[in-house]
Amino acid sequence: MGFAGSDDAGVIRLDGGDALVQTVDFFTPIVDNPYDWGRIAAANALSDVYAMGGDPFTALQLVGWPRSGLPMELLHDVIAGGADVMAEAGCVIVGGHSIDDQEPKYGFSVTGRVPEAEMLTNAAAEPGQTLVLTKPLGTGVIATAHKAGAASDDTVYAAVESMAALNRGAAAAARRVGVRAATDVTGFGLLGHLSEVIRASSVSATIESSAFELLPDVRDLAANGYIAGGTKRNLKAVSPILDSTGVDEVGVFIAADAQTSGGLLLAVDGALTAALLQALDDEGVHGFVIGAIEARTFDHGPSGRIRLKP
Repeated sequence: MGFAGSDDAGVIRLDGGDALVQTVDFFTPIVDNPYDWGRIAAANALSDVYAMGGDPFTALQLVGWPRSGLPMELLHDVIAGGADVMAEAGCVIVGGHSIDDQEPKYGFSVTGRVPEAEMLTNAAAEPGQTLVLTKPLGTGVIATAHKAGAASDDTVYAAVESMAALNRGAAAAARRVGVRAATDVTGFGLLGHLSEVIRASSVSATIESSAFELLPDVRDLAANGYIAGGTKRNLKAVSPILDSTGVDEVGVFIAADAQTSGGLLLAVDGALTAALLQALDDEGVHGFVIGAIEARTFDHGPSGRIRLKP
């Protein structure tokens, strides 16, 4: 038995060729509706397992709740949302733990399993591969605007449904085509998670902002200043390896937007790009090409480089 890991999940290699994937994730409310918050928290926690190519099978529930500050009925709605998404994923909630907390928090520790030969990792990207993303960007912008009352109900609804959608189909399509390099796009944003891929894989990458698919109103909301603090920190962290010449400020912020329960970022051999897009479509997932992996050259430095094109 040996051990391995990724940016968000721990992996234990088991006898017999399988690996156990273990992860944990929880956060404070991102939307007003408690049921939707539970759905999003569950999908977000499950995503780390799917990003490794795993199938989740058990989960432990984590709850922080202000007993004297919020009605327990609201917590029941949160738990119902989480339970429904876990049931959709075929993942059994086997227990959990709750504490009295002044700020509500909710999430899960999830256990999954994957054949080691099919495991996805952020350290397997190679030059010549195509980068495919499986969910539109912009949840951070919309959440920030929603807190200020500036996002329409339709825009918030679109963001909620995107965040609550499982990455199960994307992971299944990736395994079917033979993808080995992947990560999920969450709090570090597209740029942040891509930077982890290029560092772990010793490569560079070029992506095109015009190729990004966005949730409704994201560009307008970002242009009006609804940029999360986490997004600004993401951009600062990746700036030493980022070349965004020619891209407007809004486009750069969107590339760094701090996502919640975003899609999978997959690096697939160029000749298999069409096959992956078809496999995603077969799973009911819309994937879109955003760029490519390139060889890291001397002038890219030890961490590689991300070029963000208009």
